[in-house]
Amino acid sequence: MTPEEFRQAGYAVVDWIADYWATLPQRPVTSQDPPGTVAAELPPRPPTQGEPVEAILTDLGKLVAPRLTHWQHPGFFGYFPANTSGPSVLGDLVSAGLGVQGMLWATGPACTELETVMLDWLAEALDLPARFRSTGRGGGVIQDSASSATLVATLVALHRAAGGRWREVGVDRRYRVYTSTEAHSSVEKAARIAGLGSDGVRLIEVDPTTRAMSPTALRAAIEADQAAGLVPALVVATVGTTSTTAVDPLPQIGPICAGYGVFLHVDAAYAGAAAVCPELRFGHAGLEYADSYCFDPHKWLLTGFDCDAFWVADTGELVEALTVLPEYLRNAATESGAVIDYRDWQVPLGRRFRALKLWFVLRWYGVEGLREHIRRGVALAARFADRVRADDRFELVAPHPYALVCFRLRGPDGPNEELLARVNATGRVFLTHTRVAGRYTLRLAVGSPQTTETHVDEAWALICEAAASATPA
Repeated sequence: MTPEEFRQAGYAVVDWIADYWATLPQRPVTSQDPPGTVAAELPPRPPTQGEPVEAILTDLGKLVAPRLTHWQHPGFFGYFPANTSGPSVLGDLVSAGLGVQGMLWATGPACTELETVMLDWLAEALDLPARFRSTGRGGGVIQDSASSATLVATLVALHRAAGGRWREVGVDRRYRVYTSTEAHSSVEKAARIAGLGSDGVRLIEVDPTTRAMSPTALRAAIEADQAAGLVPALVVATVGTTSTTAVDPLPQIGPICAGYGVFLHVDAAYAGAAAVCPELRFGHAGLEYADSYCFDPHKWLLTGFDCDAFWVADTGELVEALTVLPEYLRNAATESGAVIDYRDWQVPLGRRFRALKLWFVLRWYGVEGLREHIRRGVALAARFADRVRADDRFELVAPHPYALVCFRLRGPDGPNEELLARVNATGRVFLTHTRVAGRYTLRLAVGSPQTTETHVDEAWALICEAAASATPA
């Protein structure tokens, strides 16, 4: 493909994406086709000769787009949002076009330095503690997801617990990781990958009302493990749990970790984005105790997947835990000690130029534009919660500090399962579920940039209509 051919094909692709976004409200949110439909319509063998981009886009519209779950749809209320935006897509396009491999400063100086500054910009936008800024001992890096950030934090915590010798001595199954029963499954997966196994994770009970980790139970677990000859290495606290967006009490958890010398990682994958709004920073109280922190701009901050922002208070500790330097990567810039090599801040060696999409997003929207987006989502969720609260058939199951509402029909689980199936079958909206205190619970998460009051009200109308059939007589 010549530059001129690319130019013409690029125009066509951008037009296709713009048309896709414009027609999203008219599409069903999810595909109703059975598994195997797309595979059955694809040729059994690759093409012998090349094809024009027009043919590819035709099949994209005919075969692929109708069989998607449309995460950018204004009626998508499932899981957590996975925002993207025009500026983010353009930043990714430039990144793909440049084809930079940013594993070392030497392999892409601007790639590294832009990322460092973008993480400082984000830290300022969220008003993170000064200890996470690159102007001191701390600093930030882009991971692919909060799961990877948790894994890296686990490895650094083990390195610290081993007195700086973890990378030499390897796994010691006496180490223990602590997190709440509401924490993300990535905590257990990180412990498995690190060699601790699932038994290396202590699940701490939560407050039955707030669903947040109990500091009293955490302290008791740490003390019991120490008495048994085990080594407490890491506490993972959550700001905005996956099921209900509960906020673990960092002002109480932080001093416990500090007192016992335990590494504290704070996972704010979803809710961290809300901290661009000063009035929504309550979850960050006590963050000054954290050794590391992460959130996903790719969830609620208009930046396409993958983009997790991960900060540590001591970059030297991180690099010491993860660095491996073969001869073929040695270079003068690295040996000078004056540059950052982000390969030492993550598990993989290679890395894309993901900072570009953050740069595009932050410059296009500005902090005030991002605040407007977050506030709109919170207001829409509050509007929906008001509808639930006013209907005696339903109950709110947990507080809704951000843009997720957890609710259910009063009574047994069966009607709630039926309700969710009926609502999702309409194709107009898509919700997901969880279990809260063992009860089947529906989740409505607002986040799509296209979602308006009309879409939230339509969701409530569909829920009420379905409830009329699902509610026992």
